[in-house]
Amino acid sequence: MEKALRVFWAKGFAATSTDDLREAMGIGRQSLYGAFGDKRTLYLEALDTYQQRTNTGHVRRLSDSPSPVKGIEDLLSGLVSEDDCERALGCMGVGSVGEFGVTDPDLNARRASASAVLGRRIMERVSEGQQAGEINAGLDPDETAAFIQMTMTGLQVAARGGAKAADLRAMARFATNRLKP
Repeated sequence: MEKALRVFWAKGFAATSTDDLREAMGIGRQSLYGAFGDKRTLYLEALDTYQQRTNTGHVRRLSDSPSPVKGIEDLLSGLVSEDDCERALGCMGVGSVGEFGVTDPDLNARRASASAVLGRRIMERVSEGQQAGEINAGLDPDETAAFIQMTMTGLQVAARGGAKAADLRAMARFATNRLKP
């Protein structure tokens, strides 16, 4: 699964052939179909694996710091890989949006679920930050959480477009600083 995930992450669904998958996974065509059914099923499983892994990391970074503002900055800056090749992959979830838009109900449901879990936790941290005086009390927590999630998307697209790690981290700091009173 990990090898298939890497191929889909790098190439997207449409550009990935079953031969790409077979070669990366080191299995025959019948084994691929026997184990996973078809390319779409494998893609959905790979995307689920990717989203579960990344969302777990996002929530951990967001929650680890006692400071809500620091947690939000850690969430954003944690998206930035030091590895140029990995950073250039961007986000597989964001890539699926670019490739499919809102045309695929299965992907829409997966994105909505993953986004909702993270969005709720961001909103909680924003509210905590407002209560602690770290985040502007005049900001709407729902809108602020949506802004942070859109900032995450922007950072990932910029990474895929070749942005340097230092520039992405600077934008993470810039966005976080906009939340302060």
